[in-house]
Amino acid sequence: MKISPEQLSTHLDSGLSSVYIISGDEPLLLTEAVDAVREAAAREGYTSRDVYHVERNFDWQQITAAADSLSLFAERRIIEVRLPTGRPGTEGGKVLEAYAERPAEDTLLIIVTGKLDGSITRTKWYKAVDKAGVAVTVWPLSGAQFLDWLEQRLRQQGLQAERDAIVLLAERIEGNLLAAVQEIEKLRLLHGEGTVTLDDVEQSVTDSSRFDPFKLVDAALAADAPRAARVLSGMREEGIHPLPILGAVARELRVLTKLTWLKEQQGMAAMTRAMDADRSIFYKRKPLIKKALQRLQRAQCERLMCQAARVDRVSKGAAMGNPWEELLQLCLGIAQSR
Repeated sequence: MKISPEQLSTHLDSGLSSVYIISGDEPLLLTEAVDAVREAAAREGYTSRDVYHVERNFDWQQITAAADSLSLFAERRIIEVRLPTGRPGTEGGKVLEAYAERPAEDTLLIIVTGKLDGSITRTKWYKAVDKAGVAVTVWPLSGAQFLDWLEQRLRQQGLQAERDAIVLLAERIEGNLLAAVQEIEKLRLLHGEGTVTLDDVEQSVTDSSRFDPFKLVDAALAADAPRAARVLSGMREEGIHPLPILGAVARELRVLTKLTWLKEQQGMAAMTRAMDADRSIFYKRKPLIKKALQRLQRAQCERLMCQAARVDRVSKGAAMGNPWEELLQLCLGIAQSR
């Protein structure tokens, strides 16, 4: 059974399942989801916890032995399997599938993994775990979701923030939820419970944004030129080399060029079918792709590809110019802004 992190609390109030798989690439939300299951288990008398970190050459028979063994004091216990890659391998998949089909008595299995792609969620072991228990997928927060999350966290600390203050706070700690928790705690300590103003945030919150090429691409696709420029500037200040950034931008341009060609040659229906069938396009990003396709034509995408080739030459010292300025112009071209 699949549930969202927001549904987890209600689910736990109605009773524990025997198996949980909690996955995602947002560390804070992932940790909090796991903690919520552990706390519910503690309330139901689970007093023992064994943690297994799956690394290369991990002996999966440890899990089988732990499940088959009987506690000397008849304790209810938790078996927690840390599986960072989400890929247990052939042996591990068989062990997890067998466990899910016949869970151990008085035992709670929690599998904690990184982000899972479609190839993993279609495996036999994952389907068996999903059928036997509960699958919680944690997604990074963005846009209005992130603002709502910040407002909720502020309320938990007894703070009521003006909307402008929440927006500024989001800009300062974009993509870094751990920093958000720290900054909210600092606001409470500095100003006490009550209203947080825009000035309070400006004076006390440091810029803890975490930038990466994918946020840059998303901003460009969304035609948000100011954000694209800010993200690019942040990566430059963090010392990231231009070439990996260019790689992410060029990859998106290749997708756009292919789709605009299909739109012109075979029509919108063919383009939509190709987008839906392309597994390299993550479904949560398809709305951004569609938005870009509404304003970009094939000829424009081809010119942008030529521009990307120039950025590559400049970044490698094979042509004159400033790679950061060239990158900025390329991203503004995708956003269709000057």
